[in-house]
Parts: sequence; structure tokens; C-alpha cells
Amino acid sequence: MLDTHARKYVEPFIGKTADRLLKFGLKANHVTILSFVVGAFSGVLIYLGQPFWAVAVLWLSGYFDAVDGAMARKTKPSAWGTLMDVSFDRLVEISVILGLAFRFPESMWALLLLSVAIIYAMTVFLTVGSVVENKGSKSFYYQAGLAERTEGFILFSLMIIFSKYLTALTLLFLVAELFTVFQRLREAKCILK
Repeated sequence: MLDTHARKYVEPFIGKTADRLLKFGLKANHVTILSFVVGAFSGVLIYLGQPFWAVAVLWLSGYFDAVDGAMARKTKPSAWGTLMDVSFDRLVEISVILGLAFRFPESMWALLLLSVAIIYAMTVFLTVGSVVENKGSKSFYYQAGLAERTEGFILFSLMIIFSKYLTALTLLFLVAELFTVFQRLREAKCILK
């Protein structure tokens, strides 16, 4: 939801960073890899008991993830870049979930359910994206929903910082993910009729 509706407010900052990195000779794929490496380190920091650093690293990764897309749109987006971007985003999420699961094994069952919901949500998202004609600026049809990447980062941040309530926050994230799945399935049914 925030990715779709609030992007216009942060786009100028993202665009300026993209322009600077392009001037330095970096390509979108370089920033995608940087975003992945930085984001995956978040899970390590969670496991090591450094929640505030983990959140900072996670959001820096998210910023780079937005910048790489802007860079790709300013140059020439590639199918390989799209594949790296989408798959590396999932690996960052997995890193956070694994860091939390190993640090707080009593919440592992809820984190496992969240993982299943994310896998199914992304399956629906990517399948619809591949079968519906794309008319937007992204490299495939992009379905908006309640739980997009920014909402995920907000919920992950709350889960990391307020680990005392990890199970409850994880279940809240699970509900948001499932609601998004049903939103996207309903939209897909209307589009694909």
C-alpha cells in the first residue's frame, strides 16, 4: 500500500541518489547486489543481539532496493536485473526471519507460518504479474496490496525492536500477508475473466 501510494513523496530523493550512482559509473545490478548484501547482514545482526543496527541495515537495504529500480528505469532495465531484484528481496526477508527464529526459538512456529504466507503471497504476485499485460513503469504487472515491501519493513522493524512481543507481531504480519493474498486473488479473478 505505501509502496504504491507514498512513492511519489520519496521518489525525488531516490531519483537523486540514482543519478549520483549512475554518474559514478554504477549500474542498477551493482546496487541490487549491494542491497542484498547489506540486507542479508540484518539477519546476522538480529542473531547477534544488535536490534537497532539490524533495523538500520534493513532500511538501508530497502533504500538501495528502491534506488536500483530508479537506476534501471533511467537506463535500460533487464530481465536479469528484475530476477535478481525480486529474488534477492526474498532472501533479505528470509535472513530477517532466520535471524529472529534462531535468536527467539520460542517464536519459530509463528515465523514459519509467516514464511509460508510470504511464499504464497509472492507466488500469487509473480504469477499474476506474468500473465497480465503490463502497462506500468515496472518490468511486470505490479499488484498493489495491504502488505507491500514498506509495510513488511515496518513490521519486521517492530518484530526486531519489540522482540518481547515477537509472536504477536509475527501473527499480525501473517494476517496482513493473508489479507493481501486475498486482495490480489480477488483482483486477479476480475482481470483474468
